[in-house]
Amino acid sequence: MASKKNPLFAKKKKSNKGSKTTAAPKPPQTYLDNWKILIVDDEPEVHTVTKMVLQDYQLMGRGLDLYHAYSAAEARDMLKKEKNYALALVDVVMETDEAGLQLVKYIREELKNHHIRLVLRTGQPGFAPEKDVIRDYDINDYKDKTELTEIKLHTLMCSALRSFEDIKRLDQNRIGLEMVINASANIFESSSLQTFTSAVLMQLMGLIDLSNNAVMVTVSGFSATEDKNQFDILAGVGDFDKFIGSKKEELPSHVLTLLEQAVSARRSIYETGQLVLYSETLQGNHHLLFLQHYRELNKLDENLIELFCANVSIAYENHMLRAEIDETQREIVCILSEAIENRSKESGNHIYRVAEMTSILALAYGYSEEEAERIKAAAPLHDVGKVGIPDDVLHKPGKLVGKEWETMKTHVDMGYDLLKSSRRKILEYAAIIAHEHHERWDGDGYPQGLVGDEIHILGRIVSLVDVFDALSSKRCYKDAWPIEKAIDFIKQGAGTQFDPEMVDLFLANQQQLQQVCERFTDAPH
Repeated sequence: MASKKNPLFAKKKKSNKGSKTTAAPKPPQTYLDNWKILIVDDEPEVHTVTKMVLQDYQLMGRGLDLYHAYSAAEARDMLKKEKNYALALVDVVMETDEAGLQLVKYIREELKNHHIRLVLRTGQPGFAPEKDVIRDYDINDYKDKTELTEIKLHTLMCSALRSFEDIKRLDQNRIGLEMVINASANIFESSSLQTFTSAVLMQLMGLIDLSNNAVMVTVSGFSATEDKNQFDILAGVGDFDKFIGSKKEELPSHVLTLLEQAVSARRSIYETGQLVLYSETLQGNHHLLFLQHYRELNKLDENLIELFCANVSIAYENHMLRAEIDETQREIVCILSEAIENRSKESGNHIYRVAEMTSILALAYGYSEEEAERIKAAAPLHDVGKVGIPDDVLHKPGKLVGKEWETMKTHVDMGYDLLKSSRRKILEYAAIIAHEHHERWDGDGYPQGLVGDEIHILGRIVSLVDVFDALSSKRCYKDAWPIEKAIDFIKQGAGTQFDPEMVDLFLANQQQLQQVCERFTDAPH
């Protein structure tokens, strides 16, 4: 049982100073979670008294949520399930004489939890000497229960919780800095831009000591009077990191309401404990930053937040500009390729089918999504050399013979010569494809007669999909084959005309490939 000399049990003396008491002002409304405190002690009375003393305690606008374990074993189970305890008040002697000490080792060494502040409390200080315990165990304080007055317990809570918050913030800033470094190399990619912005936002929240909860959105389809605005969630930290890439309706209702109010009024909104900062760039892009805070913002805070929003807006605009340039380049490639196909009296949809099917097989072979996108952009240029083939050869409805066939074969060299000087990755891929997509696995192809693995994998991929699409599509010199017949031809060509591994990948992804053919069907002639 707890000692009755424990000052926590003593009645407070009445003060003779002043004849009137004034109720403490209510703390401002907070949007932060309470501090989670774990009390580990086998004496129910200790739990009761601790709860009574701490019932109105607040720090940084946050109250306490007290959790109770009556043995070290029970505490272990609770600590496994909940990772966000800020402080544990741990009795030394419980089921065993060293139960509390072993619990400390378990938390630090097995759970690897170095954030939680650990304070040992003992009613038998001589059993576990303070000097030895502090030296041998990773604890933050060691107290005799008899010396824990109300004011000392409050002081202990204050120092422990501030220490916990500092450690969490340092760790958060470390993670944020790692994210900034990892994402900055490819900041103009969509996913990296989100990661980078979230990382900088995390750094900002730690720097100005606000809450960890913030979300930034960009607004497209802007309309101040109609509900046509699309919110793209660009960044999120704390409770909002899970919403990145989600629809606006998934945001908490009070957050969404404030964001829509700010868009409608085209101004920032400041409320107790939360704000929405509205910004509009010269290019007409609209950005909103919602964040929660537990203290009044000063001028420096506001300047830093506004600077963050301005810089993210610029980064976003640069990203959009780059994306537009990339898309324009891809469109130009497709338009050029389509013009070549039309000149040879073939459907322009051929290039889109070849591009899509090439991308599918490139991914199946093991290329990354980023590389597969580049390959997809390069594939439409596989026949770019046909621009130099005379009309009488290019448009001949029948089979090419003799010099006609030799002339047609030159389109691969002409295409390669057109593209080979570029150092752009897409055009480097296009040069390889243009040069090698008529090579055969058995060496009977052209222009170099390459055999097997001598043929670049991109040449092997496009060779297969180009033939498959040519067979299954109507041309000026032939009708379209039934899809099953075209697939059988590909199967029979494994090991002779086509790479056997590529044929296996083709068959494994047959459903996806057929969907491409259905999506880009040719207009009836």
